Amino acid sequence: MIASLGMYDFGPVMAVNDRLWALIRDRLRADGIDAPDALTRGEGAYWQAWQSPDLLLSQTCGYPFRARLRGKVTYVGTPDFGVEGCVPGYYRSVLVARADDPRSTIADFDGARFAYNEPLSQSGWAAPQTHAAKLGISLPPTLQTGGHRLSAEAVATGRADIAALDAVTYRLLKTHTPEMAGLKVVGLTDPTPGLPYITALGRDPDPIHAATQGAIAALTAADRDILGLRGLVRIPVESYLAVPNPPSP
Repeated sequence: MIASLGMYDFGPVMAVNDRLWALIRDRLRADGIDAPDALTRGEGAYWQAWQSPDLLLSQTCGYPFRARLRGKVTYVGTPDFGVEGCVPGYYRSVLVARADDPRSTIADFDGARFAYNEPLSQSGWAAPQTHAAKLGISLPPTLQTGGHRLSAEAVATGRADIAALDAVTYRLLKTHTPEMAGLKVVGLTDPTPGLPYITALGRDPDPIHAATQGAIAALTAADRDILGLRGLVRIPVESYLAVPNPPSP
């Protein structure tokens, strides 16, 4: 069996995810469900895990969930990170630029060098491109970085002018990494459903949802604060499918 929580898993957050998984695992085992001792990390925590018939629990991004995994996985629920300006379970992208850049709004960055983590990212690619089109401006793909933190670094070091970061990742990076000190927020995208928890196709999601919900409630207040995790909600899958897919870079 495979479990992974790799979407928000770096630095001090990793130890909290380990404690969260231990709480989920023990609840699942108490219900007679086989669960791995530890989380899978590295490359095996993403596409390989998401498409495996042995997947017990993982978290994916909303874009691959609707574009590549539709009909191939089972939706479990969506963690609520209490993102400001969003209803429970929703999130948005934070558009950042260098603090010393004289431009102050996203409209000022029409045609600017845009860094993005990957083409199948809702927060790093789809949301900012949809937002830019809505405003009638262009954010041409200049640099694919491979991660939100790397996109922030690209802007901080002058290799790009602007980037879009997942609001939850932005909050974690702002707390735990130094490069965020040189950046400022120049815009926010519209809220969309957050990163869903999934299990293998055909697996009953209800006991996994219950175990995860109970585990989140059982976390210490300090651990919940580190993650910013408030609870677990269910969002209709149709709400994910309704989010627009922009052209690829």
